[in-house]
Amino acid sequence: MSRFRRRSAVLIVTGVLGALVAGCTSAPDPAPPTSGTTPPATDGGVVAPVDTPPVGSSAGSITVDGYERTYRVYRPAGVAETTPVPVVVMLHGLLGSGRQAESWYGWNAVADQHGFVVVYPDSRNRAWAVTEECCGASARDGVDDVGFVLTLVESLGQRLSFDPDRHYLVGMSNGGMLAYRIACDSSTFAAVTGVATTMLGDCPAPEPISVLHIHGTADETIPYTGGPGRRDGTGNGRVPDKADGPAAPDLVGRWRQVDECGAARTATEGSVTTSVADCAAGRGVTLITIDGAGHQWPGSETTAAGRLLGLDPPATELDATATSWQFFAAHPRPA
Repeated sequence: MSRFRRRSAVLIVTGVLGALVAGCTSAPDPAPPTSGTTPPATDGGVVAPVDTPPVGSSAGSITVDGYERTYRVYRPAGVAETTPVPVVVMLHGLLGSGRQAESWYGWNAVADQHGFVVVYPDSRNRAWAVTEECCGASARDGVDDVGFVLTLVESLGQRLSFDPDRHYLVGMSNGGMLAYRIACDSSTFAAVTGVATTMLGDCPAPEPISVLHIHGTADETIPYTGGPGRRDGTGNGRVPDKADGPAAPDLVGRWRQVDECGAARTATEGSVTTSVADCAAGRGVTLITIDGAGHQWPGSETTAAGRLLGLDPPATELDATATSWQFFAAHPRPA
């Protein structure tokens, strides 16, 4: 696997306030693992989790590429170990954590309703390495976050039976950048959702994948129109100088070319405009634009930290979690 096939753009949000504006939180570190302990790696390779994740929410660790990596898993009560079920991997934003994403975005309740497993990986140093320059210490250290996510899904799938045709990936902000990086570099997932994010680095020959992109037009951190964002809502402080990801419609247009899509159908209801394209082999590429929405997860609750710091309030016109699951359920891997 190519650890970094990507060289171009950068997006590093510096400072706690800037990271909070990016839809993230300086949440507590995940609790100690409850689904088994991981012995030290002796060869710099991979050590799998010892036990099967129990019903409910649990934490675990796995050693990948010489780093001990942590994660959380949510397993609904109705999910047996031997029955193949879908899996959704939720990638948090910059300075966030798996615990924060689990708490904020409502995936566990949707998993209870529809019977799938949710995995919440943790970045190292609270930033995902997307390119050699983005983001933070993880990028500087050459952390292979693509390899971590793929290894984690494979390892957990050996203990909980994941349906290989229903692996799904979703990311917020910096997590969405990694989600698109994984879509560019692998063929593990049937569909991906990016929320308030962009695509960085080279992606010359990706495998076809269904794509849902959700973005607000008032997002100043990762602008809907592309190019460098802002560190805060005052118009001061670019985030950072070399960040020049594509505009949301151009990003979606790229995946429509990859997926050999037909003409898009566009409908507007209130402030939400949905552009749907049907693609070869039953795949789909959809862009949802929320007029006036900022850099937050649509449908989530406004937190006390958000109110205190005056962050963008989450859009109420769309539930990004329920919408993502509806898209995933409709787009398994084609036969």
